[in-house]
Amino acid sequence: MAKEQNPPMKPNIIVALLVGLVLGFVGGRVYSGPSSKTDAKPAAQAAGQANPAARRPVDPTVFKVPIEGSPTRGSADALVTIVEFSDYECPFCSRANVTVEKLEEDYGKKLRVVMRQNPLSFHPRAKPAALAALAAGEQGKYWEMHGKLFANQKKLDDASLQQFAQEIGLDLDKWKADLTSPKLADAIQQDQALASQLGASGTPAFFINGRFLSGAQPIDNFKALIDEEMGKAEALVKGGVPASQVYAKIIEKGAERAAPKAAPQQQAPSVKKIDVPADAAAFGPATAKVTIVEWSDFECPFCSRAGPTLAQIKKDYPKDVRVVFRHQPLPFHANAKLAAEASEAAHEQGRFWEFHDKLFANQKALDRASLEKYAQELGLNTAKFKAALDSGKFKAKVEADSAAGSAVGASGTPTFFVNGRELVGAQPFDSFKRLIDEEIAKADKLLASGTKAEELYAKLNAQNVAEAPAAPPPGAAPSEPPVQKVDVGNAPVKGPKNAPVTIVAFSDFECPFCSRVVPTLKQIEDQYGGKVKVAFKNQPLPMHANAKAAAAAALAAHEQGKFWEMHDKLFANQRALDRASLDKYAQELNLNVAKFKAALDENKFAAQIDADAAEGSRLGASGTPTFFINGRTLVGAQPLDAFKRVIDEELKKAGAVAADGK
Repeated sequence: MAKEQNPPMKPNIIVALLVGLVLGFVGGRVYSGPSSKTDAKPAAQAAGQANPAARRPVDPTVFKVPIEGSPTRGSADALVTIVEFSDYECPFCSRANVTVEKLEEDYGKKLRVVMRQNPLSFHPRAKPAALAALAAGEQGKYWEMHGKLFANQKKLDDASLQQFAQEIGLDLDKWKADLTSPKLADAIQQDQALASQLGASGTPAFFINGRFLSGAQPIDNFKALIDEEMGKAEALVKGGVPASQVYAKIIEKGAERAAPKAAPQQQAPSVKKIDVPADAAAFGPATAKVTIVEWSDFECPFCSRAGPTLAQIKKDYPKDVRVVFRHQPLPFHANAKLAAEASEAAHEQGRFWEFHDKLFANQKALDRASLEKYAQELGLNTAKFKAALDSGKFKAKVEADSAAGSAVGASGTPTFFVNGRELVGAQPFDSFKRLIDEEIAKADKLLASGTKAEELYAKLNAQNVAEAPAAPPPGAAPSEPPVQKVDVGNAPVKGPKNAPVTIVAFSDFECPFCSRVVPTLKQIEDQYGGKVKVAFKNQPLPMHANAKAAAAAALAAHEQGKFWEMHDKLFANQRALDRASLDKYAQELNLNVAKFKAALDENKFAAQIDADAAEGSRLGASGTPTFFINGRTLVGAQPLDAFKRVIDEELKKAGAVAADGK
């Protein structure tokens, strides 16, 4: 589902989400380790020695995956064949492409790679890109176009595709004609049908000598399976099977389709006690049978998509539903917080909803001048409006909303609570209607039994919380991943050296989910004081063009004693991480700019960044952000409570150890 958030993660499903990230369907995985072959071996060996249990077992089932007619790179005598189903607009596929190229480098002629197309329906440019690659293949340049597409995932429009075709020296007239060829469209359709038949509905999906490996997993997971299959293939060759026939021999009795999956168990939505501030903007009567509390962000495109649904609710349930608006401006939306304050300034003058509609209708123009223009267009007292923004009058209110949202798990946007029942994302009207109708039926029963209309929301919210299913027993969920030894090393650290709890963060300055967790880490620092220290390690993802340079800039600032100041600058300006901006931030922080520039020019910290990334990959922290709390894994931009649960447990252990030592 497309939505503007890293979905709220509940503590009792941390591990399930970790597995989801490993699979690549939820959060994806990437190998972004060292660039040289000599650096890669120790990390792989360390992974095998230090944490063999961390690898996810691979199903032994062999599938019959044909390769005829598909783009292929590698020798026909290769003992291991990887068939990849991929999507050129999928960020996890681009991450996996880096891993596949590294595998080709490491295994040489022993490995063959076959590409099949699975452009996903919610990626509008994935299919045109697939056609562009196949059309290039008609002129023998599939892999050249393949490389161009993954290197330029944000530029897959028609003009860019044509530019790439020109750059790799294609006959443009023939290429354009082939783009419209039914043969290529049919090939994509057949690939997608095969992917579905084999149970590979997400991307990327790999079949290694017929065995299914799903998602952009760490390179060690690939190597473990490749090495296993290599041994089998070598045994076949020793038994007299020609190398060129090994793949056919292995898959000849393979399964032709995946076994039907059991219907997924339906999980009840989260239910929370949700307060409604008296001064919050709302439409609908206070005595409504249903109260929907929305946490939203004026710069979030998915929040604007929810607008028509809310309008439909207002039309269909004018007396039965109240909608309350609360603010959750996301840190990577540069103008969201100011827009939220501006909406409150309009609310002060009784025009919140009109201003709300203006902002969502003009999401790309939320700078100060535009906000003032909207105030004027709506006939507000502009002097009063400007004074409110100048004074920061509503800053505390916006921050209080944001904190309240994070406390109940609404750290992404949009998130709704229908009488306390959570509904995440810009969902269709029918999803709301089902919950609304259920809640109206409950309200009617309470009214019939004598409950006053003004007491309805409090009673229904409390009733829903009380009736929510209990958390599954401990044995019902997978156990937490094993505790791992994670050294701080030479990483920048904030907090006392002897703090009983150490959080090692693997992060990426261009990753929006990493920036979302920054306020949470500040809350931890405030609440736990000297009991927690935080170490920062770099895991710049390959799809983020400026992430590695930003990491180098942070370490160059660290060399001058200002890592955390630069850290905050970078996360506050994620859309401006080019070299000129990095130099500007160094100047603003009063660094020795000449020394800073020299460090970047010389790639002084490249080895340290690569070492961090390699360590992250070894530990399974290939997606960002990933945290190790006294060696315990916590994945993603999770809410404060998820961190607190682990921190409190670790503090309790530390206290027990201290008591025993007395």
